[in-house]
Amino acid sequence: MKPKTYNRNKLGYIEGVMSIAINIILFGLKFWAGMMSGSIAMIADSWHTLSDSITSVILLVGVKLSSKKPDRQHPYGHGRAESIAAIVIATLLFIVGVNFLKESLIKFGTDKTPEFKKIAVYIFVASAVIKEIMARFAIWAGKKTNSDVLKADGWHHRSDAITTAIIIIGFFAYSKYSWLDGLLGVVVSGFIIYSAYEVIKDASKSILGSTMPDDLKDRICNMIEKEYPRVDDAHHFHFHSYGEHTELTMHIYMPGNISLKNAHDIIESLENTLYKRFGLYTTIHPDYKSGKN
Repeated sequence: MKPKTYNRNKLGYIEGVMSIAINIILFGLKFWAGMMSGSIAMIADSWHTLSDSITSVILLVGVKLSSKKPDRQHPYGHGRAESIAAIVIATLLFIVGVNFLKESLIKFGTDKTPEFKKIAVYIFVASAVIKEIMARFAIWAGKKTNSDVLKADGWHHRSDAITTAIIIIGFFAYSKYSWLDGLLGVVVSGFIIYSAYEVIKDASKSILGSTMPDDLKDRICNMIEKEYPRVDDAHHFHFHSYGEHTELTMHIYMPGNISLKNAHDIIESLENTLYKRFGLYTTIHPDYKSGKN
């Protein structure tokens, strides 16, 4: 049975619009709390949150471009526009991390200790919870629709949630250690930079090309073994992903004395089955073993 499908564009638009609206609100609250407290870590985290809104705009553009129909210049569609958008998101994330790393290192040279009020703590606790919920939704949607850009946006949300949680922990020690604000700023910046690296690494695989997932290959081979007794040893898999459009080429062994028509019918049936169950556009090349029935 073919797995349940999800509307990639619909989930992308929902996540993008929701992210833009919520992040702008959280940015305003967190920036106000950071300015009121005089904390570089809090101010850095507020801009990290705002950068989520910017990347969500890029997400919407990526979803729109990737949904365009195939044309003469792009016969497999525009699905890889999502991977390009994901790399743009990660690049912006990296720039944010580097800028606040510099600011945090400068903060080490000052003795000024941030002064927090309860409202600031409440704002950051609420932000951490909300951002983790948004991250779970975006990553879930990205996995269900095989969307790099949705998963990238989800990890951006999660990095914001974690860095906010780190700052919350620091609230209780700032009064004793004036240098802690700078240290937490460095930690936040490092996490942002690492998150950017992970997103770029994953999105680049789609553009540069990657091997077929082992679990998918095993499922296909098991299906062929059970349902196509005249087909033997599926091999030489070539896997090409273009967002929602995935191309697969493969070789199979068939009996050497099989008629051309029977071979054609079996291959056509197998190609249709692979599309219905796995969503793969497949081209199969038959090899023959003499004397195999």
